[in-house]
Amino acid sequence: MAAPRPRLRKQLSAPGLLQTIRQAFEAVPEHRHARNEIPLADALMSGLAVFGLKYPSLLKFDEAYHAGVIRHNLKTLYGVERAPCDTQLRTILDPVDPAHLRPAFRAVHRQLQRHKGLEPYQYLDGHYLVSIDGTGQFASSEISCPECCRKTTKGQTHYYHQLLGAVIVHPDLKTVLPLAPEAITRQDGAKKNDCERNAAKRLLTQLRQDYPQLKWLVVEDSLAANGPHLELLQTLNLRYLIHVKPGDHEALFAAVQAKRDAGDAQEWTYTDAHGVEHGYRWVNDLPLNKTHPQRRVNFLEYWEKDGDRQRRFSWITDLELTQDNVEPLMRGGRARWKVENETFNTLKNQGYELEHNYGHGQQHLATVFAFLTMLAFLVDQVQELGCRLFQAARAHFRSRTSLWERLRALFTGYFIPDWKTMWEAIASGHVPIVLAPDTS
Repeated sequence: MAAPRPRLRKQLSAPGLLQTIRQAFEAVPEHRHARNEIPLADALMSGLAVFGLKYPSLLKFDEAYHAGVIRHNLKTLYGVERAPCDTQLRTILDPVDPAHLRPAFRAVHRQLQRHKGLEPYQYLDGHYLVSIDGTGQFASSEISCPECCRKTTKGQTHYYHQLLGAVIVHPDLKTVLPLAPEAITRQDGAKKNDCERNAAKRLLTQLRQDYPQLKWLVVEDSLAANGPHLELLQTLNLRYLIHVKPGDHEALFAAVQAKRDAGDAQEWTYTDAHGVEHGYRWVNDLPLNKTHPQRRVNFLEYWEKDGDRQRRFSWITDLELTQDNVEPLMRGGRARWKVENETFNTLKNQGYELEHNYGHGQQHLATVFAFLTMLAFLVDQVQELGCRLFQAARAHFRSRTSLWERLRALFTGYFIPDWKTMWEAIASGHVPIVLAPDTS
């Protein structure tokens, strides 16, 4: 007897997610004044299709679009009635304010909440771990736009864009769930470059506005361990777990040593079944530094010894530390790397081409494309979490890039009536599924 086919959970699979995103795109303000043949929502969905299908360039997508099968599949899979050519797409999307794409991320996460997709990510008293970090998105010594940050080296000006990402993570789950990112670009009227600290202020403020009821535990690197940033987190009612280093926080580590010398630091060690020693040291209610002595923090240090090999990690938090929570907090703190390993590495090296220049534009195009890339990644991650057909298709390939190659091959070579047929064709090796080939 053949195994039953996985069921398509519509709300957390491509049809439901893309419909949700389409509705959000239809609310994006139209910036063009004349009557337009191509609706803005169609242009945005076409851009999302480029990154959802992991096309290596807009030109490749445009070349393929001229085939009738592509126009058909854009309509049946992405709901695009009229798709622009690559030049039109850049022209239409360049003036779009990236802030208007945030509701699409919120809408997808609301779907997750409604269908209990977020429940597995609750961690430590119902908090959600959100890991935040920055990454390079674009760099050139020739191409630029008014939003480019600039630096001059040996008389040559270099232009760049960066992105501050925020992803919901869990120590036991490989799948991450990206939230709307924040662009690190030169702001309107600004004479100085934007920076990660300023972008973090905008991102965290927006995070609290977008999800006012959720309990967040913000996980960040040592750049965030400063008085103004901790004050912002407190104002926004966001808990934090921030990595700290001895070289960057000498006064804090000196205070910990003083507590240890006085016998006031608490410690707990144990050796696991593999002979690895795990150690915890924690002190509550310490001054952050000499500049902000009124800012009190709780300090956690963790080490592990495996023979001659030893590793140490340290964090500050506003959660009171006890022997019951130091281990889960340690694991939550180390999950910060998921924003780098499972997010940025995937976006740069597994088909999404985050750093590729699809078109720079003169207004917001580079950032709009980055947001659409992150949105396509969110759709894939939600399907890995909640769509059994996607999971079955993914299981047939050792790498994501192989899956994307198969996806594009079917998209460009066959008339696909819906996503269910697409994923079943991939999951079954294309043998029992009848697809109409493009014979033009």
